[in-house]
Amino acid sequence: VQLQASGGGLVQAGGSLRLSCAASGHTFGPYAMAWFRQAPGKERDSVAAVSWSGASTYYADSVKGRFTISRDNNKNMVYLQMNSMKPEDTAVYYCATKRGGPGTVPLAYDYWGQGTQVTVSS
Repeated sequence: VQLQASGGGLVQAGGSLRLSCAASGHTFGPYAMAWFRQAPGKERDSVAAVSWSGASTYYADSVKGRFTISRDNNKNMVYLQMNSMKPEDTAVYYCATKRGGPGTVPLAYDYWGQGTQVTVSS
């Protein structure tokens, strides 16, 4: 399985970014998709996760109401729409996938993308 994340960049506080993750090579299904982030000197934290059908989603408290995760199984894509961004959102964002339902523990995810840098200036 390969995951390719894109869409990161520099944005001012209050602005928006949309991250994309292209998945290929899944030989199993259904699978959950998720976004994690890691700031310098900090642990990798869950941001959002979505089930195969899209019916179940999870958001970290820090991003609820500002971020939206979605997926398009026909295109093997998952997205993270980030609005009202804050400087504390600055991190490297990773997409990840696992068999079964969505979860928040990084160790539960089998495959990871390379990460995309998101920087929010104040």
